Amino acid sequence: MTTNIFSPARSSDPNDRLPTPDRALTIGAHPDDAEFGAGGTLAKWASEGCHITMLIVSDGSKGTWDPDLDPEALIAARQAEQRRAADRLGARDVVMLDHVDGEIENTVTLRQELSFWIRTTRPDVVLSHDPWKRYMLHPDHRATGMAAIDSIVAARDHLFFPEQLSEQVTKHRPGSILLWSADEIDYWEDIAATFDVKIAALLEHSTQGPTTMASAQANQDGRQEFEARLRAWSATMGEPVGLEAAEGFKRLFP
Repeated sequence: MTTNIFSPARSSDPNDRLPTPDRALTIGAHPDDAEFGAGGTLAKWASEGCHITMLIVSDGSKGTWDPDLDPEALIAARQAEQRRAADRLGARDVVMLDHVDGEIENTVTLRQELSFWIRTTRPDVVLSHDPWKRYMLHPDHRATGMAAIDSIVAARDHLFFPEQLSEQVTKHRPGSILLWSADEIDYWEDIAATFDVKIAALLEHSTQGPTTMASAQANQDGRQEFEARLRAWSATMGEPVGLEAAEGFKRLFP
């Protein structure tokens, strides 16, 4: 008889929430992905003492519509933006794996890398993309989400990547997985108190203004339009559970 690896929680009670984790790890395909998907949650947890590590798989080298922008300059800019955004959220650490943007694949090598970081950072909660999101167009999001799931399975069992293990690095099983941009949301975090921090962190990604943020950094009208769009999205997300502003996730138990 085959049993499911994960047992998803299903709850519509906004009070049924995780305790603030001691440690959390985000695994995003690009700089700004975690901020869009979970920035309010991360800011809230950080303010409550959670040690947050933000891991970004790609180098962000394709994140521009400007044909005159040098890719190496773009990579450097996006790394600096990510660190500033992490500071805004209160995250302690940033890890950049520097895989080529747009070419991420769920390989054994990537799973080995992610397993190592799960085992060394030892998060109570891992947050990443929902790889089962219907009609998700971006291949990096699909590949990163699935690699994150596969790596959590590997990190918890001693026979996966045993060369990583030592007295200092041991197998690790997080208590929960939260998937942002989820196909089936069954867990919510109230972000009313940290919505403005989420916006501030996103605005640090100035190279992404023309592509994903309605040119929010260009002028006050652009910023107001972007903030209004995110506020409406957060309100819609929280509406099913009576929250003014929320981020919604699929919760899994590894």
